[in-house]
Amino acid sequence: MIPDRVVARIAARAANTALHRITGPKYASADLTAPRAHATTHEGTARLALTVDLPYPTDITGTCRQLQHEISEQVAHLTGLDISEVMLTVRRLVVSGLPARVR
Repeated sequence: MIPDRVVARIAARAANTALHRITGPKYASADLTAPRAHATTHEGTARLALTVDLPYPTDITGTCRQLQHEISEQVAHLTGLDISEVMLTVRRLVVSGLPARVR
């Protein structure tokens, strides 16, 4: 049995990796805070709750769906647990990649 805190750390790392891959190099310099995760495991299943920052502008719904899918797949692969739910909370949107305004 894998402790909840270990599953949460795996989920946070998977979220960070997936977020960087999904958003691409143009948001690499964005001031995104590392994802935070909480996990609850019970009888071979896990429920994950993550809090993430997203770069803006981005397709928020599409990015969240893709994150949920990739986090679920990665955590299931690494832990052998069935992931029943991945709940994402967007903590904040970080504006990046915009040129400075000039008057």
